[in-house]
Amino acid sequence: MSKAFHTIGLIGKPNHQGTHKTLKRLHHWLTMQGYDLLVEERVAAEIGPQALSVDLMELGERCDLAIVVGGDGNMLGAARVLARFDIAVIGVNRGNLGFLTDLPPDTFEESLGKVLDGDYETEFRFLLEAEVYRHGALKSSNTAVNEAVLHPGKIAHMIEFEVYIDDKFMYSQRADGMIVSTPTGSTAYSLSAGGAILTPNLEALILVPMFPHTLSCRPIVVDANSVIKLVVSPENGDNLEVSCDGHVTLPVLPGDEIIIKRSHERLRLIHPKGYNYFHVLRNKLGWGSKLF
Repeated sequence: MSKAFHTIGLIGKPNHQGTHKTLKRLHHWLTMQGYDLLVEERVAAEIGPQALSVDLMELGERCDLAIVVGGDGNMLGAARVLARFDIAVIGVNRGNLGFLTDLPPDTFEESLGKVLDGDYETEFRFLLEAEVYRHGALKSSNTAVNEAVLHPGKIAHMIEFEVYIDDKFMYSQRADGMIVSTPTGSTAYSLSAGGAILTPNLEALILVPMFPHTLSCRPIVVDANSVIKLVVSPENGDNLEVSCDGHVTLPVLPGDEIIIKRSHERLRLIHPKGYNYFHVLRNKLGWGSKLF
């Protein structure tokens, strides 16, 4: 029987003892089963001289499966790069919540073995593209798996901006910022700010104002194909930022326009057979179990 995957890439959180231990076990276990392995350059030295070190771009180009060891932050960082390649991605949880990382770090062999035999489920998660325009010219852009957030610099304070959906004015806003989240990100920063949870199969975005200066302002869900424009008031006194997944920041000046829209890229996430999103929510968020 032919293998579901042939070349496997290993990615992990650098200089983390638990991740280091799991990566070494994974590398040994997969090598014994005859897989071709590539290791992301930041963690290759921790595995040893036997690890074939490549950068993340080359790993995406050459592998048909990537295994990310760490928390959701590591998965997000890898996903923003790997989404442009036709590569399956699965996670081993070495973080805290781990909404995107399914496999247990100490007993991954049974579940991963079934996945490698082709017994898995696939789902696609779309990404966001965030662009900053100044006087009509594109100044910077990046992608986000979870959310793009307009916010002040290092000190939280109220800012003023206008919100347009598909070039239609929705409202002007005085708030500490605005979160634009995918369904994937609806259990992250958006949830902490009072946003609703969107199941991953929804083709939708949620806009969540951060500490708005009016009690009538609430989160709103829009179609995933909507183009969201945030126009920053020229009266804002300080420089602002757009954060993508909390990892990448794009500088914003008063008067700039931020365009946030669905990216053409999408992440091919795979799970062990029997994956249940609502089980994940119950487990990670401490929801009540069944009563009968």
